[in-house]
Amino acid sequence: MPDTKPWYLSRTIWAAIVSVIATAAAALGVPIDAVARQGLAEAALQLVSAGAGIIAIIGRVTASRRIG
Repeated sequence: MPDTKPWYLSRTIWAAIVSVIATAAAALGVPIDAVARQGLAEAALQLVSAGAGIIAIIGRVTASRRIG
């Protein structure tokens, strides 16, 4: 795999995190079906992607040096 990406932009990672949370919630009596899990994983990934974009913009705007 020549192209890499940060772990927090991986759909697989977010699906696994949501699965663990949903399983724990089910153990506590909160049922979450598979469709909801998939939607939660996608929403989490979108929020993380948006947050990463905002951080990148803030970092570039507040940078004290030019990109060389």
